[in-house]
Amino acid sequence: MMGTPSGRVRQDILGWLKDPATHFPARYARDPAETGVTAGAVAAKLGVSRRAAAAHLTLLTRLGLLRTRRIRCRTHYRRDEIRIAEVARLFEKGW
Repeated sequence: MMGTPSGRVRQDILGWLKDPATHFPARYARDPAETGVTAGAVAAKLGVSRRAAAAHLTLLTRLGLLRTRRIRCRTHYRRDEIRIAEVARLFEKGW
């Protein structure tokens, strides 16, 4: 997955979400490390449409690498560190 241009974009997203406060400014006094970030924030950082960013975020969520949280009418995304560690262990074992 990570060898393609799309895979590199998703890898960047996962990296940014590891320290969201550094990569995404807090909006409306919300801490992005606590609440997560929206597809719109990811889209702005990538320089793509919100729909394109949402497609990457949806895939990462379906893979179990991100968790979602609804706040008002927006979905916020955060890393699922436990699942990411499990996947990393699979690859370390030569899966």
